[in-house]
Amino acid sequence: MGRTYIVEETIGQYLSNLSLQGKSFVSGLLIGQCSSQKDYVILATRTPPKEENNENLKHPKDKVSRMLPGGLLVLGVFIITTLEMGNDFQNTLRRLVFAVEKSMNKKRLWNFTEEEVSDRVTLHICSSTKKILCRTYDIHDPKSSAKPADWKYQNGLSTSWLSLECTVHINIHIPLSTTSVSYPLEKNTKNGLARWAKQIENGVYLINGQVKGEDCDLLEGQKKPRGNAQASSCSFDVRVLTQLLLNSDHRSTATVQICSGSVNLKGAVKCRAYIHSNKPKVKDAVQAVKRDILNTVADRCEILFEDLLLNEIPEKKDSEKEFHILPHRVFVPIPGSTVMLCDYKFGDESAEEIRDHFIEMLDHRIQIEDLEIAEEINTAFLSSSMNSEAPLDNRDDEQPKEPMQTSVVLKIRQNMGMIAAFAVAVLAVGIFFHYFSD
Repeated sequence: MGRTYIVEETIGQYLSNLSLQGKSFVSGLLIGQCSSQKDYVILATRTPPKEENNENLKHPKDKVSRMLPGGLLVLGVFIITTLEMGNDFQNTLRRLVFAVEKSMNKKRLWNFTEEEVSDRVTLHICSSTKKILCRTYDIHDPKSSAKPADWKYQNGLSTSWLSLECTVHINIHIPLSTTSVSYPLEKNTKNGLARWAKQIENGVYLINGQVKGEDCDLLEGQKKPRGNAQASSCSFDVRVLTQLLLNSDHRSTATVQICSGSVNLKGAVKCRAYIHSNKPKVKDAVQAVKRDILNTVADRCEILFEDLLLNEIPEKKDSEKEFHILPHRVFVPIPGSTVMLCDYKFGDESAEEIRDHFIEMLDHRIQIEDLEIAEEINTAFLSSSMNSEAPLDNRDDEQPKEPMQTSVVLKIRQNMGMIAAFAVAVLAVGIFFHYFSD
């Protein structure tokens, strides 16, 4: 027996209303959440049309994953055609679903666990006969063959999903070695975030002030939500404590390396995750929060570096500093749902621009009043620090002198003439992070 996909009823209407407009097909993404028993599809969005002269590198069309908070994934793809397709076209769909997953994996700071569902779905709809063909493929097996799956609609699927929120305070220092300049800044920063990501993975997570067993029911002691009236009350406050646990039998000696500069991530980040309300487990909720923390920090770095390259910032002298506004998070609800998606806003972008980008990416009408600005604007500075020495134990004993703001502050000390190529030493050891709720 194949997997069962429980689908928001409004998605069926959305797919029925999509017009081919003279095209041979229309394709898009299916977004939702996996569980051990069944998968939940809460949003379908048509793939935005490509633009030949697209200069919007802040929000590339193929980066839909940036808009997904913790707990949500691209579950697969759909395609609508005028005729029923044969096996050759099904092979094309198979390659497409593998390509989508490979693209999503490139920037992740986390890996799927062995227990997680690895099936991804392809949905083919014939616009003339209305026939639906739903199949799944195991993305962990490149040779996997198609398996049949059930596609069932349900009204109000995500109106009672649970939300988890936390504010993460970070202070990450990543030295840039002078011995290697073969990697772009984006790749080096990702490598430098790897040690911090391990601390997030190994952190202690308090849900409403309590540490709960992984296999416990998240709703234990609470009434199960039924409909919108109670859904708004099912929000959990999450606090995260991470610190390096030193082995008393192991001694390490700090070393020094010559650096061309460094990257510092510093400030507070608003994190949010969602999970279905059908017997949710604590471990699933914690996992969703972890991944949102990792995703949003990685996304902000990626977006900022794209903006720096797009604007071709001129080379600065070693002693000069330049301030830049770091993108901050904006949330918007999925129509008819308590679940929200996110985007990132630079200081010079208007609310109208953000609304239009949501509409373009989600293919759903969004109102300006629906936008929820999660964070205030703060700044980042760039300056070179050639031949500076950085301790390899990477302990950041000094606490920030300025109060924590509700955004990330990114400091990049580097030679700006080398913006596109740096190496990152993975040296984040001994950092202590505090997570606080709003």
